[in-house]
Amino acid sequence: MSTLIMKFGGSSVGTTTALTQVLSIVLHEREQRERLLLVASALDGVTDALLEAGHLAQLGNQRGYRRIVANLRTRHLALIEELPLGSNERVTLQVDIDRLLFDMLDVFQNMSQVNNPRSMAESLDLTIGVGEKLAARIIAALLRQNNVRSVAMDTTSLIVTDDVFGSAAPIIPLSQAKIRENLLPIMERGIVPVVTGFIGATRAGKPTTMGRGGSDYTASVLGVCVRADEIWMWTDVDGMMSADPRDIADARVIPALSYDEVAELAYFGARILHARMVGPLREHLVPLRLKNIFRPQQPGTLIHSIPADRAHPIKAVTSISGLALSAESSGPLAAIVALVDEALFTTTHSHADVMISSQSSNRSFLCFLIPTFAGPDAVHAARQAVEDRLRAKPETEEWRAQPATIITAIGANLHESPQTAAAILQALNGLPVLGMAQGPSFCSLSVVVDVANAEIALERIHNLIVNTG
Repeated sequence: MSTLIMKFGGSSVGTTTALTQVLSIVLHEREQRERLLLVASALDGVTDALLEAGHLAQLGNQRGYRRIVANLRTRHLALIEELPLGSNERVTLQVDIDRLLFDMLDVFQNMSQVNNPRSMAESLDLTIGVGEKLAARIIAALLRQNNVRSVAMDTTSLIVTDDVFGSAAPIIPLSQAKIRENLLPIMERGIVPVVTGFIGATRAGKPTTMGRGGSDYTASVLGVCVRADEIWMWTDVDGMMSADPRDIADARVIPALSYDEVAELAYFGARILHARMVGPLREHLVPLRLKNIFRPQQPGTLIHSIPADRAHPIKAVTSISGLALSAESSGPLAAIVALVDEALFTTTHSHADVMISSQSSNRSFLCFLIPTFAGPDAVHAARQAVEDRLRAKPETEEWRAQPATIITAIGANLHESPQTAAAILQALNGLPVLGMAQGPSFCSLSVVVDVANAEIALERIHNLIVNTG
């Protein structure tokens, strides 16, 4: 059966204009496909607000987290008041919103009374997925109002994960069994499910989340488990860009990318995709298309299995925050890597990825990536946690930590094009390069620079793409 999964990001569900576009797209695609499945993200900014509320609850700041929840209630109620809904659908939505938010307030109240890091992580995962639950219910109600049989579903009943709260990984075989039992019968009856992204549950049924941008990951897992013909990711840009358009004004849409290329793009900071979502798609050859909800006629970017484009070796350049460590000594690095791993997992819920490491006779250098899903304050928090641990151990106190930026050029088979590496280094002439490494997938070439030089380094490498395009 023809199956399409469409994931709608926060920017595509947060206004009446955007939701009208969602409705139009669903009505059109429902006529083209036998089975349709939607994945909903929270409205823009909602997950950040819920994280802030959770941290305030940890601090016992009842007034703070209650204020945030009240603002979220007002925002969602105002949105449904603007939508063309019948009175029954509107009242049902209002009741659902209040129930979800009041239940969340109970969790925050318990968090403010308990000081257990493990319990806190579980409690945060109970609350920060509420934004997706609210969005899914709003979309499903809008579809029903327009004669589309639809139901909102929480993926706690569909996606089984490990118990790494805050950055859980789906367990595909167990998820397939849940999906076969709970989701496929609904789709086969011609109903359009609207499922929550970002959320899963452990084998024991405890809610988990899959890291920032986890709704992408949800769509990927569902695509594999229902054997989708294609997955479409709807956002507010025309596709995957050659650079973040917020940083580079002349960034351009990339028409097609291989799975390996887009995996490297996501891993090294392209915020449009979750870094871990590409793996399942690549393994099962499920095509992915990125499209602009406000310009649906545009083809977007198609991600599938394609040969390398040797005429244009660099397709994109990314920028991502890193934490660089250096010491005036050489020797084994296992202890310092373990120390950083512990600090990063405590602050970002992500284990350390050593991006670049190098040693000489009297100096050592390491650079660790700070994942984009960890939030804007993650670099500062990670540096503080690392420095605290360095000072606590005499054998590591000579190490120094500093923020850095990892600039990465993306393209297939870069190992067969040494002239590309030479062109990148030439473009960076005059800028200090702290470290450099080619990725083992041969689709990425990364340089580490000071934060102060990141913007110009990004621009110069992007100029290479423009001049060879």
